[in-house]
Amino acid sequence: MLNLNKYYIDGQWLNNTNGNVLDVINPATEIAITQVACGDIEHVNAAVSSAKKAFPVWLNTSSKTRSDIIKKIASEMERRQDELVTAVSQTMGCPEHIASWLQIEGAIYAMALFADHTAITETQEQGDKCIIVKEAIGVCGFINPWNFPLHQFVGKVGAALAAGCTMVVKPSEQTPIQDFIMAEIIASVLAEFNAPAGVFNLVPGTGPVVGDALSRHADIDMISFTGSTGAGIKVAQAAAPTVKRVMQELGGKSPFIITPDANLADAVKYGVEDVMLNSGQSCNTLARMLVPQALYDEAVSLAQTIAQSLKIGMTKDAFLGPVSSKSHQDRVLSYIQLGIDEGAKLVCGGLERPEGLDKGFYIKPTIFANVHNKMRIAQEEIFGPVLCIIPYKTMDEAIEIANDTPFGLSSAVFAKDDKAAIKIATKIRAGQCMINGGEFNYSAPFGGYKQSGNGREFTAMGVEEFLETKAIIYTTNTCEEGE
Repeated sequence: MLNLNKYYIDGQWLNNTNGNVLDVINPATEIAITQVACGDIEHVNAAVSSAKKAFPVWLNTSSKTRSDIIKKIASEMERRQDELVTAVSQTMGCPEHIASWLQIEGAIYAMALFADHTAITETQEQGDKCIIVKEAIGVCGFINPWNFPLHQFVGKVGAALAAGCTMVVKPSEQTPIQDFIMAEIIASVLAEFNAPAGVFNLVPGTGPVVGDALSRHADIDMISFTGSTGAGIKVAQAAAPTVKRVMQELGGKSPFIITPDANLADAVKYGVEDVMLNSGQSCNTLARMLVPQALYDEAVSLAQTIAQSLKIGMTKDAFLGPVSSKSHQDRVLSYIQLGIDEGAKLVCGGLERPEGLDKGFYIKPTIFANVHNKMRIAQEEIFGPVLCIIPYKTMDEAIEIANDTPFGLSSAVFAKDDKAAIKIATKIRAGQCMINGGEFNYSAPFGGYKQSGNGREFTAMGVEEFLETKAIIYTTNTCEEGE
């Protein structure tokens, strides 16, 4: 097992001299598989100082060099793909055959794509007696989540490297292993290209200590956080006194509208599997299925059959594993009890442990019917394998229900054809809309409206989040284009 009892600061692996560690639990076995160093403010200060020192040199590294570095990192990720799969599977409880394509392959592909966006810092826009340029924002602090740990690591680190920023990364306490593998890869590649020490730093620890210190630090120019909306508010509050840029990818309660003329069986299968994938621990999961009243009973029956067919466990035929921790299991189960108390009909799943699984933080795929949108289970993010099916009478009502949420991260529409689905998609207040079975696309920017956060990840837009705009204004003709 990789040694996690250390930090990567200023181009060096440093031993954990304070002795503070955190257990890393495998949620499928409930057993600690390793321990990770638990950093403090001094570690954050040292890492930020290193990143600040490296920034002027890294800023002036050519876009070609940064592109080559990113390509090499992606290549090394591919070489160590099996290690990354195992790391995420063991700490997230995601079956390896699912983790491979869901958690790892896409992240490697996304890292490689960032190599195409480094030249944005070397482009100039000529205006009327002014030149507009884009420059790296500076030192960045990254607070990574546990549910898609490598995916979100890449969305932040890949974009920052492309932009010419330096960084300090805090892994999730629950899923830190892949961040250490990535630190080894990035350290090796940066050294190969003679990049300055301090471009990349890794400080594991808790959110209230390391995450808060990063958010407050006066020499951090930008903080990027992925996690719950509640935690995101705390990050923004901590960052406010230094007026740094705050980028947030937060919670969701995404609606899925099925139209009367859609293929109901295909639509319901798509929706149920979306919610149950990754054990429902996805911020963009389609947690509210909106179905025409006339098709409601049929849709509920189809959803029940599909959910009950999904294998639970860590075997090669399993569709969903455990949730990430005992505390999160308790949280999801409390929402299931809340749904029962609110009067929703428990169609399948529920509070009982799945048969044959004596260990692990497992929850059965759970479906609620007879849900209305004012119920807490329809308004609050559960972050587990729980689907609410809500009836509607007219399309206007469906759109109203879809938008009646404090969140706006993702959404979906299943209609008779793409043209009809797109017409509905334009009326939903969310950062993404999947139509007729659409899947996550790294060529599309990712981010949300309302309390789902601000900013966008991936694509050129994701890189632009790490840039400042400078206007160089002049009075003569000596700076006109071509001179």
